[in-house]
Amino acid sequence: MLNTELRSKVDRLWDNFWSGGISNPLTVVEQISYLLFIKRLDDREILEERKANQLGRPHQSIFTSEACRWSVFCHYDSQKMLDIMLEKVFPFIKTYGKEENTAFYEYMKDAVFMIQKPSLLHEAVQLIDGMNMDDQDTKGDLYEYLLSKLSTAGVNGQFRTPRHIIKMMVELLDPNIDDVICDPACGTAGFLVTAAEHILRKYTSPALVFTDDDGNVHDKIGDQLTDAQRDHYYNHMFHGTDFDTSMLRISSMNLMLHGFDKPNISYADALSSRYEVKDRYTMILANPPFKGSLDEGDINASLRKVVKTKKTELLFLALMLRTLDLGGRCAVIVPDGVLFGSSTAHKSIRKALIEENQLEAIISMPSGVFKPYAGVSTAVVIFTKGGRTDTVWFYDMQADGYSLDDKRNVIEDNDIDDIIERFKNLQDETTRQRTDKSFFVPKEEIVGNEYDLSINKYKEIEHEEVEYEHPQILLDKIKHLEKEIQEGIDELEDFLL
Repeated sequence: MLNTELRSKVDRLWDNFWSGGISNPLTVVEQISYLLFIKRLDDREILEERKANQLGRPHQSIFTSEACRWSVFCHYDSQKMLDIMLEKVFPFIKTYGKEENTAFYEYMKDAVFMIQKPSLLHEAVQLIDGMNMDDQDTKGDLYEYLLSKLSTAGVNGQFRTPRHIIKMMVELLDPNIDDVICDPACGTAGFLVTAAEHILRKYTSPALVFTDDDGNVHDKIGDQLTDAQRDHYYNHMFHGTDFDTSMLRISSMNLMLHGFDKPNISYADALSSRYEVKDRYTMILANPPFKGSLDEGDINASLRKVVKTKKTELLFLALMLRTLDLGGRCAVIVPDGVLFGSSTAHKSIRKALIEENQLEAIISMPSGVFKPYAGVSTAVVIFTKGGRTDTVWFYDMQADGYSLDDKRNVIEDNDIDDIIERFKNLQDETTRQRTDKSFFVPKEEIVGNEYDLSINKYKEIEHEEVEYEHPQILLDKIKHLEKEIQEGIDELEDFLL
């Protein structure tokens, strides 16, 4: 987590953009991303120069001009800074990685530098320059805090999955270093970054974990990773696709600020006939778009074989079944309609999950989880490709640690820790009753209900018996109360007269 000072600086920077005429949240994040990237390049260049000097070796600069370096242009006056940015710096970063044809280079081709006011650019540069981002955790947390600003509204029909829900899903699947993880609708890469942090924590020696003076816990060291595992982690483990180039730039930047120099983020409509990946990933974590509908002619034929529909929420489930390797696991957020929809397509995808795979869990979430920008009821579906479904574990999440209104204030009630603990100890859940928050339902019962997976179909509501007083006693009490009121009125009238 960022300390209070850094958070206030980011808030001030955000306000400066809005007052400077750049009010689209996604645009603000993009523009700040460019500045953070430029500073990151120069910080790394300075380190490489120092290493070369210490070893007495020549050093070849990555910069086409000294003026492109943050440590140089940050001292310019506002007008000169803007001129240099437009003429040299931004053209340089748009071509960065061209020789290696990196993902970042591909997505920067149509990028536009939107800061046109010299004073705004100068303020932004000075604020960022005053932030101490030597620590990798700080860089990542800063960008995550910046991305949290997108939570105020949906962007281009998309919205960011709350970080605590992402973390819950990652904890439930508990990835290992040998996994190959994908998010086919990656957005800002929140699932990939959280999974990456989970891996580092998992492979960090407890003795190396420490808390700094600001109270931040540094537990993402990964010292137990071998060289081969570290190579897999940084170069082969995490993959994402999206069809929005703005989101691809942001997701690439998010991963780069978390230490991934060449993120495996690709431009693709994962549901289209042009995307043919199959049997590749050992784990999928995703919150794909809801309520979308595609052109029937562009839908991949292999997905249509599984489910004949144009609805994206159903097609993405078919996609995950295709792209997962046998034994691969998935945690995906779906709208409640997927669980109980009565169409042939809805029933067929649920049947496929149960009859041809191991459907492990349905975690029903309250409708306020995605507020303020969406009030749709959702659930987390967890399954393994292949295997056999005997029973399905249901959990009725009633609180996620935040109020379920538009304000989403922090509250004490929170089921997430209980969900994680119970899911990791499912052998202890067999005695739970249908009146409890969690319980098992046998496959046969689900099949008998036309593969309905809505928790309300199986959860029993326990009604408490309430005994009321006899009506005559209640009437007598009302008469007595009325008498006391009338006596009070009479006393008040006497007093006034």
